[in-house]
Amino acid sequence: MKKALLIAILAAACLGSFQALTVRAGAAATAERAASSDERLAMAFRQRQGDLQVRGSGTVLRVLADDNSGSRHQRFILRLDSGQTVMVAHNIDLAPRIASLRAGDRVGFSGEYEWNAQGGVIHWTHHDPAGRHDAGWLEHDGRMYH
Repeated sequence: MKKALLIAILAAACLGSFQALTVRAGAAATAERAASSDERLAMAFRQRQGDLQVRGSGTVLRVLADDNSGSRHQRFILRLDSGQTVMVAHNIDLAPRIASLRAGDRVGFSGEYEWNAQGGVIHWTHHDPAGRHDAGWLEHDGRMYH
C-alpha cells in the first residue's frame, strides 16, 4: 500500500513538472515567433518592401476614424513589441468590425504588409471572397475577426 501511494505521489510530481515545462516551452515558442515576425516587419520597412504576408501582434496605440471612401475600413495604429508602428486597415465590408477596440488593447494579426514612410500598413486582414488571396484575420480578446 505504501509503495502504491509513493508511486502515485511521484507520478503526480513528474506530471506537474512536465506540464510546467510544456507551458514554458509554449510561451518561449510564442515569444520567438513574435520576435521573428517583428524582425521581418522591421526588415520590410528598411527595404521598403510590400506585398508581404505577415503575422504578429501588438498593442493599440490609437484608434483612428474609419475610412469610408470605397470599401470601408476600420483603422488603428498598432505598436509592435519591437517599437515599430504600423497602421491596420481592416475591411469592415468583408469582416466584422472590432466594436470594443481601445488604446492599450492587444491585437493579433495576419495580413499583407505594404510599406509607407510612417511604418507601413497591414491590410487583407479578412477572407477573400474570390479565394485568390491568402485569408487574413485579427484577434482581439480571444475572438477572431476574418
